[in-house]
Amino acid sequence: QPLDGELWMGRGTFERLSGVVRKQNPVEREWRAVRYKVFELPEAEGTFTQRIQQMEQWVQQAAPPWLQLVEQRRVESEAALMQWLDEVTTQGGEGLMLHYADSLYHGGRSNDLLKLKSWRDAEATVVEILPGKGKNKGRMGALLVESREGVRFRIGSGFSEEERQNPPQRGALVTFKYTGTTRRG
Repeated sequence: QPLDGELWMGRGTFERLSGVVRKQNPVEREWRAVRYKVFELPEAEGTFTQRIQQMEQWVQQAAPPWLQLVEQRRVESEAALMQWLDEVTTQGGEGLMLHYADSLYHGGRSNDLLKLKSWRDAEATVVEILPGKGKNKGRMGALLVESREGVRFRIGSGFSEEERQNPPQRGALVTFKYTGTTRRG
């Protein structure tokens, strides 16, 4: 049964999971903490609501301890949705995936499946303008910036064509938006 899902070790563990998965020689003890969280059946017939029932049955029948179904919940109002989003992000989650209950499965982006995230914003000082590669060759590729806390990182997405041609100068204060940070900030 083809499944769509993601490897998962818990909220806030992406870096640790990435380390486990990328090892040339897998460490069985580490892999025992990894789960496969199922959220879709790509080849199943029916609406998303019907596919949820099929996923529940399939996961229960297969029953390995590492295979789990992602919690699916219907919400009755925008207020309830935003409360759930707050709960998830407070617990370290990134956001929610919103499915249209009557949608048929299809790959790629669509209005039947939307990502809902809470954004934060902050400011940082431009340290260096990094040259672009590929389609951005000859103009800015990213900015190396430093936060007020002294953490240096790159901002490479979200720029308009005009901003790439005329980037902020070294020493300029820029505002950026983000959804979270790594353990190192």
